[in-house]
Formats: sequence, C-alpha cells, structure tokens
Amino acid sequence: MADPAFAAEALMLEGRLTLTPIDALTELTWKAQDLAEKADGRRVAIGIAGGPGTGKSTLAAQLVAALNVANPGSAALVPMDGFHMKHAKLEGLGQTDFKGAPHTFEAGAFVAFLQGLKAATGPVSGPGYSRKIEDTVEDAFTVPAETQVLVVEGNYLLLDTGDWAQVRPLLDFSAFIVVPREMVRERLMKRHGEEGLFSEERNRAHIERNDLPNYDLIMTTLGRADLVIDLEVAQ
Repeated sequence: MADPAFAAEALMLEGRLTLTPIDALTELTWKAQDLAEKADGRRVAIGIAGGPGTGKSTLAAQLVAALNVANPGSAALVPMDGFHMKHAKLEGLGQTDFKGAPHTFEAGAFVAFLQGLKAATGPVSGPGYSRKIEDTVEDAFTVPAETQVLVVEGNYLLLDTGDWAQVRPLLDFSAFIVVPREMVRERLMKRHGEEGLFSEERNRAHIERNDLPNYDLIMTTLGRADLVIDLEVAQ
C-alpha cells in the first residue's frame, strides 16, 4: 500500500506534479487502489498516456506489478500498441513511413476492445506489438476474469479526434507522462536500433519525420488528463 501521507500531499497539488519515477509509481498505485476500493466491484480503467519514449510503458508495467503485489490478480496491463495496423496493410496503403501516427492504428477496434473489457465477466485475450518483427501479434496477453484494475497504456488515449475521442470517456482516471523532447529523441534512437532491423540513418529520418511530430501532437492532449506528471529522470 502506498504511503497515505505522501499521497495526501500529492493530491493537494494534483493537476501537475514533478516526480521521480519511484514517486510517480507511488502516487499512481495509491490512486488506483483508491479508485478500486470505491468502485463497488466494477472494473476501473487507469490510463497512462504520453509521447513515444517517455517511459509510460515501463511505468504502466510497474504499476500493474505493484497492484498485484498488494492484491494478487487485481490488475492487468492493456497496451494500445497491439492495435497498430498490420504492417502488410500499411504497405498496401503506402503508409509505412508514418507507422505510429494516429491514422495507422485500428482506433475503432481499440475502443470496442476497451468497452468489452470493462464489461467482461470472463477472461479476455488481446493483441500486442513485437519490436522483434515490427508487427502486431495476436493473443499477446490475457486479462483474467478476476481483474478489477485495467492499466491502459498508449500514446493516443487522450486524443479528441475520430474514434480516438471515444477512449477518454472509458478511463476512470488518466495520467499523462512528460519527458523532455531531446531526451525522447535519444531514447527513440536507442529503441529503434535495439533489434538491428534498420540502419541508423533510417532510424534518425523516421524519428524526425514521424516520431517527434507524433510527440508534439500528443503533448497537445495533456490538458485532458486528470494528472500530468513531469518525470525527473537522469540525463
């Protein structure tokens, strides 16, 4: 259980906080536990949004682990990335250079999946994304029937256009993670190079043409979050 004294102090400032990753995890753990306790048995969805390379995926996974330590089986991770369009479809559309942009996701399918998850009474499997093949994979995770907290993670959870606009109303609480743009550039260069699938030149061009403009777009959505967290991270 998170320290209630810390949580109470943080809540007085809720809106925008500057926190270390550990303190961010503490705050979000307390918030998720509090929402779950007040939910009268229904499922709640905690959204962790932010641009690419901000560490939101790591934080979301850590949040699920912390909740499950306190209450085994209570939380499950629901990543948005499994709803990328299939690479073959993007090739057919001539959109591979823009992979990761809002229009290269199956946003309507993601919305339907979240709606089904919130109402489900049995186990539900969902798709994921593999950086080893740069494509989606089916049945990458399963949300057990007993799960009460869905930790939903992704770039465009707070976007208010097209089908994406239907995501925010499904979230009981949303946090937006902010990391400086230059640090994001460095992290994305490392990420794109990890599997050795592309050249450094290609990765740099993709980041400048696609990833950083997506980061800029996502930053315009932070005003729709319940809490904005500026992460204090080592350079």
